[in-house]
Amino acid sequence: MAEKIIIIGSGPAGWTAAIYAARANLNPIVYEGEPSNIMVPGGQLMYTTEVENYPGFPSGIQGTEMMDLFKQQSKRFDTQIFTEDITSVDFSSHPFQLKTSENNDVEALSVVIATGARANWLDLPNEQRLAHSGGGVSACAICDGALPAYRDKVLVVVGGGDSAIEEGLYLTKFASKVILVHRRDELRASPIMQERAIANAKIEFKWNSIVVDVLGDKLISGVRLQSTINKEESDLDCGGLFIAIGHTPNTTFLNGNVELDEKGFIGTRRSWRTATSVEGVFAAGDVMDPYYKQAVTAAGTGCMAALEAERWLTHKGLV
Repeated sequence: MAEKIIIIGSGPAGWTAAIYAARANLNPIVYEGEPSNIMVPGGQLMYTTEVENYPGFPSGIQGTEMMDLFKQQSKRFDTQIFTEDITSVDFSSHPFQLKTSENNDVEALSVVIATGARANWLDLPNEQRLAHSGGGVSACAICDGALPAYRDKVLVVVGGGDSAIEEGLYLTKFASKVILVHRRDELRASPIMQERAIANAKIEFKWNSIVVDVLGDKLISGVRLQSTINKEESDLDCGGLFIAIGHTPNTTFLNGNVELDEKGFIGTRRSWRTATSVEGVFAAGDVMDPYYKQAVTAAGTGCMAALEAERWLTHKGLV
């Protein structure tokens, strides 16, 4: 028998979709994913220490604790949860066909894809260690930049596009100085973003440079730079490192079953809606949002996807 709704993913979008779907008596099943070296169940917030910008937590909350609370709330309404990946899908016929990492075949009347997007990192051992331990390395300035640990410090941003400039400008509100490290001698950012960065007295540039190591034991103390011209190395003291080289949406398993944009994010048929190119399949969270990438917006789209799925199922007479 086909399940009424299957939710793929377990970040704020997935768990919120589960809560709404469960309360609508859709008996949702969540495939929260298997832990791997690039993603874990719960999504990007599992790599975040202090979350201060999610409403309802005036004293802040640990990212891991927040995701556990989301999960527990979905379980309260009898959501079924499997710690498996969905490895492939077939949306060419209805009910939809899905295959799990345990080689199980599942049928679904509707699907919510909430698999998120993973930050692109430099893949340096110390970078990952300090990012996971809360040691001063982050891939989200808007999430973490206002934390007390970064205030009045010299902060380094790696990147040269609009996102890097936007994060650098945001960090100037809290940092004593922001140093933008870029591998070339000119930015890829749009002209207006470049003008804003160059005009900001708190922003400096390290051109033709890459970060080859992150220094520090429990907390970051600096970065090691290498020239892209002559390979010379130098150390730069800093109190925080922000990686701003983009995100990769987790959509490989879809294998062309839904339309994606040029960056691999799931496209939706209408603005401010979650319906994908396949009727009965909905998308929520960072997997369809290359712009905001915040926990609160992901949760909002999880709500939207569950509501749209419930209304679609009702309209089709499937529930």
